[in-house]
Amino acid sequence: MSTAEQPTPAKRRGRRPGGQDTRAALVAAAREVFSESGYEGATVRAIAARAGVDAAMVNHWFGGKEGLFAQAVLQLPFDPVELLSQLLDGPVDELGKRIVRRFLTVWDATEGGAFPALVRSIASHDQAALSLKDFLIRHVLENVVSRVSPDRPELRATLCASQMVGMGMARYVAKFEPFSTTDVETLAAAVGPTLQRYLTGDID
Repeated sequence: MSTAEQPTPAKRRGRRPGGQDTRAALVAAAREVFSESGYEGATVRAIAARAGVDAAMVNHWFGGKEGLFAQAVLQLPFDPVELLSQLLDGPVDELGKRIVRRFLTVWDATEGGAFPALVRSIASHDQAALSLKDFLIRHVLENVVSRVSPDRPELRATLCASQMVGMGMARYVAKFEPFSTTDVETLAAAVGPTLQRYLTGDID
């Protein structure tokens, strides 16, 4: 049989050569699909197709969509201890600006990273809301507030969180212009004083 008559090999399915490459591809694809569709709207088939692998690989590596969501979205790209140290390193009266600058710089580097997926999934996935609250308020902002604020630490931390989540939604999910493309330093100068009042000012 001539070369022209050789049968075309079937498309390879299942795990790519190098299992960790497949795992990383699924995490990256999942973050994109969860960002676009939220937890409820994202399907294992769509995520696997985006990653270029068989859908069975989701169960193989993560045990299903829930496990993949936990790895791709709930593990936010911050080390709380390191982040807290960075935020507190400087004058207290510039803390609001540092918070805005730090979060937007990290998020911008990954086009929002897991944040859009997390926000889009909050309505249909309780753990997404708990993850955002646990990280942003309990591990970061409450620790910041406890060191600098004169009173009402829980309310102050929640006020700061509402500002940061709102900024993240406007910049990475709704993509309001010109907010979504304004440089970080301009936003830090504009929004930082609001956070500063929440942190150390009069909120009555």
